[in-house]
Formats: sequence, structure tokens, C-alpha cells
Amino acid sequence: MVAVVIGVGGMGRAIARRIGSGRCLLLADFDAAALDTVAEQLRDEGHTVTARVVDVAHRDSVRELADAADALGPVTRIAHTAGLSPTQAPTAAILRVDLLGVALVLEEFARVVAPGGAGVVIASMAARLIGALPDDQERALAATPADDLLTLPFLAPKALTEPGAAYAIAKRGNVLRVRAAAGAWGARGARINSISPGVISTPMGRLELSSPLGAGMRALIEMSATGRVGTPDDIAAAAEFLLDPRAGFVTGTDLLVDGGVVAAAS
Repeated sequence: MVAVVIGVGGMGRAIARRIGSGRCLLLADFDAAALDTVAEQLRDEGHTVTARVVDVAHRDSVRELADAADALGPVTRIAHTAGLSPTQAPTAAILRVDLLGVALVLEEFARVVAPGGAGVVIASMAARLIGALPDDQERALAATPADDLLTLPFLAPKALTEPGAAYAIAKRGNVLRVRAAAGAWGARGARINSISPGVISTPMGRLELSSPLGAGMRALIEMSATGRVGTPDDIAAAAEFLLDPRAGFVTGTDLLVDGGVVAAAS
């Protein structure tokens, strides 16, 4: 059996450790050096690891990754964690990786996921904080073919200039596309869900906390029920549940794992 983890940042590493035991673990990332480092760490811990560089913003690269996973054996677990934050990248890059990349992974891995298999996509509590978009935009984000997504007028550079807004819309798009993809995955006897993390102590999360956005993020944490930053293990535990057959009646939905931030803000 094959478990695929796309993105080897803090959440990706934690998920790989949770779901990799007893499976052939295929790790993928854009950063070859980081990929090799994490792959070697997991091999040292006893995991069977194959590493492959991927650019999730290009269909050919994602297709090749899906085919490589299928060649290793039945693909039963898929976790897509790759993404860029508003502090890390400009609007165009965020839309390519966080929105288009997820759409391509959903489409290409729907071809190869094994019956009884499951996938999870990492979205964000930002998708909840912005609330629903206008109906026409929601429908477009959910149903536009992946290759045409970035041509949508409301995603054009003149219409969407702020990286933070692009990130929130991309993550809202993730939730909507997972919901829409449940039928195609179900046709193969598989499930797909998303997880919306809050502020998590990963390198990306710490970068955001140290940015000009950090004060607002810390205020949200302080008003939350748990009053703390999340850990990668918090997200890995949620992913492990959603990928397990015990969650066999859960598909096409989003699990908010934010320590109560959205509840406090609403």
C-alpha cells in the first residue's frame, strides 16, 4: 500500500510519520534539498520512503507524480499539504500553488486512488474567516476546470492585489473544490476531505506570526478557547482520522482544527 504526502514542511512531516508505518511512503516537494533531508530522516526512523520533486502548479508534474505513486502499488492515502502564505509569496504565486495546485492534485489523484482509499487537503481557517463569497464566485471556484481557474476575472491581477486576500480566496476554493470532487472520488470508492488549520507552529506559521500580520493573529489566539498555537501533531491527528477507514462515512467536508479561533471570532 502507498501513502503519498505532498509538501514536507512541518505538517507534511508530522502526517508522514502518522500514516507511513507499514506503507510505501512517497514524499513530494518542490524544494529538492528539503525533500531529501526529510526523506532521509524518515528512512532513519524505519520508514520505506521514495522521494520525488513536484511542481503542483503544473499538470504534467502532478500527473507524473500520481502515475509514480500508482506504479508503487495501491494508493490508499494521499495528504496534500503544499502551500504558500501571504508573507512568503506574491498574489500570483499563491494562486498558482494554493488554488491551482490543489485543483490539479484533486483531479490527477482521482485517477489513481485505490478503492477504499482517502485523501486530505490542507486548507485554512482563513476560508472560514472570510465567509462565503458571492454565489457566482463560489460556483466558479468549485466547478471551473482546473486549467482555466486562473483566468477567472475576479482572480485577475487588477482585481486581486493583496496576497492575504488571494490566500483566503484560494483556501475557500480548496474547501469548495474538495466538496465538488467528492463525487469523482466516490466513483472510485474513495473519499476526499479538507482540513482547515488555525495558527500552527510550523516554519510558515512562525513566519506569519513575525510579520506585520502577527499582532492580529496573536489577538485571535488569545481570544480562542484553547489560547494556544497549534502543533503539527494536532493537524496530523486530524489527518490520520480522516484517512482511516473509521472515517468511512466522512467525505466532501472540511474539518476546522483551529483551537476555537473561528468560534471566538464569530
